[in-house]
Order: sequence, then structure tokens, then C-alpha cells
Amino acid sequence: MLTEKTHDQLHLMKLHGMAQAWDEQRQQPQAADLSFDERFGLIVERQWRWREDRALATRLQYAHLKQPACLEELDFRHPRGLQRGLIDQLASGDWIRQHRNCLITGPTGVGKSYLGCALAQQACRLGFRTLYCYLPKLARELTLAQADGSLSRLLRKLAKVDLLVLDDWGLAPLKADHYRCLLEILDDRQGAGATLITSQFPVPAWHDLVGDPTLADAILDRLVHNAYTLDLQGESLRKHRAKLA
Repeated sequence: MLTEKTHDQLHLMKLHGMAQAWDEQRQQPQAADLSFDERFGLIVERQWRWREDRALATRLQYAHLKQPACLEELDFRHPRGLQRGLIDQLASGDWIRQHRNCLITGPTGVGKSYLGCALAQQACRLGFRTLYCYLPKLARELTLAQADGSLSRLLRKLAKVDLLVLDDWGLAPLKADHYRCLLEILDDRQGAGATLITSQFPVPAWHDLVGDPTLADAILDRLVHNAYTLDLQGESLRKHRAKLA
């Protein structure tokens, strides 16, 4: 009865990891050979891991990543200008702590979105609150938010995350209102968060994509001068894998 009561109390206190570890120890005869401190240490470690795993799952769910990418599965053999040293540097997360940006450009199929999602997943693993946005879809959400009066709330949501991923810059034309909203987001994030952008267009062409020279200058000033730039080249990975198949 005492064991059952203790087990229930652990769950009531939301110490589910400790409860699971305790159940396992009770079912393992060899656990009796361990000292109290050793057994208690294993139970506390399980609770810590359980809490960390749960927090990571929550961050990944919030991030809404386009695909389940991870840095460990990046293909460095395909000739596309992907530098392992730079990826290792980005994997540390220091650029996010320093509120810097990351700009990934290259032709269709070279893995820009995958790399962006892999860096975002790594950010979640490091404890950063991350949000992925497909830019053409975000433009539609901004238009709807302007219509129903929820624009301020949406802009605050985009401004407050540690890492904001904007995928496929320039794929679909944006209106001036969209660029003004983007400028406001970037301005709010200045010195407070990191932004990652992927695009088929090289960074020097982004100015013309915006159209309005004043808006373009303001947006690029907040993006480019504090950014890591990865300019990927080469044949589409999908095309390459199709040939191999």
C-alpha cells in the first residue's frame, strides 16, 4: 500500500520520469546491489531526461518545421559548397545567442529548406524557441490578419521567438504591405532574436525583389550586415538521387 501511495504521489506531483525509473528498479533484482545514493541518482537523472525530452517535444511542435531534418543527416559528399566547418560553427547555436542571421541561397533542389529546418531543429535541441514560416503562406496570413484585426498579435508572435525561419524568400511576389510588416518584424527582432532566410535568389538580387528602394535598404540593412551567408551551388539533390535510383 505504501508503494502504491508513493507511486501515485509522484504522478500527482508530475514527476512521471521518477515514477517510471522507480517502477523499473523495483522490477530489476540487480538494482538491490546499488546503494541508496546510486539508485536515487538514477531516478533523478531519469526525471531530468523526461523533463528535457518533454520540453524538446513542445518546442518542436511549436516550431512547425516543414520537414524532420537534422544536422547529423546532412550529405557533405554532394558537391554543393556545403562547408562542414561552418555547419559545425552554426550547430553550436552561438549565432542565435548573439542574435545574428543566417542567409541560405542556391538553386532549386540543393537542400536549402532541409538545411534551414536542420538548423532550426538544432536550435530546438539547444533550448531556443523557434518558428518556421513558409514565406508565401506567411504573406497570406498577414493579409488575413490585417483584415480581421489580429495583425498586431501575429507580428508580436513572429518578433518574440529566438529563431525565426523564413523559407523561400522571393518565390512568390509580395506586396508593399507585406514588406512593411516584414520590416517591422525585423526591426523588433534587432538585437533580440536571430532570423534564418532561404532563397533561390542570391542576396545581391534581394534589393530588386522588394521593389521600393527605401524599404529594400531598411530590410537588407537589418538582415545582411550581421549574417552568415551560405551560397549553395550544384545539381539538384532530388535529380541526383533519381539518377542513382
